[in-house]
Amino acid sequence: MNERVNYLQQVTPFNLLPLDVLESVAQQLQEVRYSKDKIIYHQELTKLKGVDIIVKGEYESFFYDSMQNKRLLELHGPGFCYGGVSVLLNRRQSLRTVVAKKGTVVYFLHRRDFRVLCKAYEDFFTYFTAEFGKRMQNEEFVHFFKQPAPYEESYLAADQLYSRKIESIEYRPIVSCNGNTPIFEAARIMALNKVSCLFVRDDANNIVGYATDITLRDNVITQCRDARDTVQTVMANPIVAIDLDAYVYEAVLMMFSTKTRYLLVKKGDDYIGFLSRNKLLSEQAQSPLVFIQSVKSAVSDDELKRKWESVPQFVNQLLERGVNAEIANQVVTTIADTIAQKVIENVIDSVGQPPAKFVFMVLGSEGRKEQTFKTDQDNAIVYEDKANEHREEVRAYFLELAQQVSDRLNHIGFVYCTGGYMAQNPKWTHSLSHWKRNYTAWMADALPETAINFSTFFDCRLVYGDAAIFDELKAFLDEELKQPMGKLFFSMAKNALQYEPPLTFFNNIRTFTKGTREVFDIKKAMTPIVDLMRVYALKHRVFEVNTGERLRALRKLEVFSETEFHELSQSYYFLMSMRLKKQAVQIIRDKTQPDNYIDISGLSKIERVTLKEIFKIIGNFQARIRIEFTNNVLG
Repeated sequence: MNERVNYLQQVTPFNLLPLDVLESVAQQLQEVRYSKDKIIYHQELTKLKGVDIIVKGEYESFFYDSMQNKRLLELHGPGFCYGGVSVLLNRRQSLRTVVAKKGTVVYFLHRRDFRVLCKAYEDFFTYFTAEFGKRMQNEEFVHFFKQPAPYEESYLAADQLYSRKIESIEYRPIVSCNGNTPIFEAARIMALNKVSCLFVRDDANNIVGYATDITLRDNVITQCRDARDTVQTVMANPIVAIDLDAYVYEAVLMMFSTKTRYLLVKKGDDYIGFLSRNKLLSEQAQSPLVFIQSVKSAVSDDELKRKWESVPQFVNQLLERGVNAEIANQVVTTIADTIAQKVIENVIDSVGQPPAKFVFMVLGSEGRKEQTFKTDQDNAIVYEDKANEHREEVRAYFLELAQQVSDRLNHIGFVYCTGGYMAQNPKWTHSLSHWKRNYTAWMADALPETAINFSTFFDCRLVYGDAAIFDELKAFLDEELKQPMGKLFFSMAKNALQYEPPLTFFNNIRTFTKGTREVFDIKKAMTPIVDLMRVYALKHRVFEVNTGERLRALRKLEVFSETEFHELSQSYYFLMSMRLKKQAVQIIRDKTQPDNYIDISGLSKIERVTLKEIFKIIGNFQARIRIEFTNNVLG
């Protein structure tokens, strides 16, 4: 074993790895011997199972042209590692044909272990991508090389997007000026520094806004403003920042959810630079999140419909690459939010500017950022209170807005809610004061049916509008929840106990017949975890909306132990991943409408065993709810 470790220490890029890691790698290596002129790999045909490290002998690699002539012939001796670029960038297909020479011995490392090293050690990973970059400088190589696979088949895209951090991207230094700087001088500073974004500081040197090329065009030139006015009179805000150790995908999602084109980069309490949306997207040219930008530029509802129909393909690609279901949910949510925002903006352009400030909020699974492909509309509108003489006029406007938004969303693929939880329903479009009375009544009544209303509208999230209105509503709820809420918690706990895990007395998965299949409803199987988190979130006044976020917040409050946290989190996202994959396959392969029924015969033995353990965990936590909430209330 020491012989292998010593050898790896001389082989690039394995010599970049720590000694203890090399010792572990050495244990995974398989020694393989090849006879003379053995064809090991065929270009663009052979799927590589891993990478080869040549120990003795020689590899001859080349491209075949259309006349079967050998092109770009190369010889690789001991210490050369073959296959890294193919595994990372070419769907595991060998880039070239490879023939072994007499007496060739190699160490083989499985692609699974190789990819783990690439994820964990940036320098190791960069070696192979840099090697590919050098190859692409050769015109003949480019001619013969089949272009890298699209996102769904490329490991690189998933690795870069979901493992790469902001610190790995070259951010630009902050260029700034005081808010009292004249506009023409600000433009001169931008030109001198060759930046399209100039940050604006107050007298205390705090960054309070920014001005861009677009700012100058829209707020100065088109309005014939005096260029001697101060830049603070035309600047944009708010400032949006991201930590240096955050992930790239978080930055992209943040940009689209906040609609900003620039992010300040923070290290501790200090701003150290900024990133533009274009910079991030150019770094992620193969990322499905580039798709979000195309949604924003869509010019019709039919185009938005086509975009939404493409989403299952993206999500399936993510899940097939092992991306966590929580991240997949975030991608679906961001795309759905972007579509909703686009629709609302288009409707406002059509019906005119709103007569009052308002928020359009989404509810239920969409409100929790846990949307799947079997989805309907759950939304509501809250608008600011107006004087009596304008009340009916304001209400009529928002009901018309809600109707048009709902109709357009239905056309795009977000179907009407059969339960009527939509802003187009007059019950769910009201003033802020009316909404406060709604919540108060639901909490006081606390009957099972009103508890369902409260649950639905507690899982709410702002998608469009004035955040101050939404913040006021949340602050109101926070105060109300400080009062004793035993009856409400009792009713909500009863709801959480309504769906029992589908396990028989003998710990088999309970199914029912649907057509010719034996199935279980995975949505109902997940519901107890959602309900459990909601009850505890209410009790501890936790206002995160996502089930995973609620669970993390409750763990910090020590409501759950570390073991309980991991059990619930892993259980929930295992079920969510299975649900999303199943629905994506129905849409993409079967060309059918998605549902929530899992065919038990299609599951592997490991999946069945895992599900049984998950259902036991859910049952144990339901027992905890029964004791903590229902028995306490009943005395």
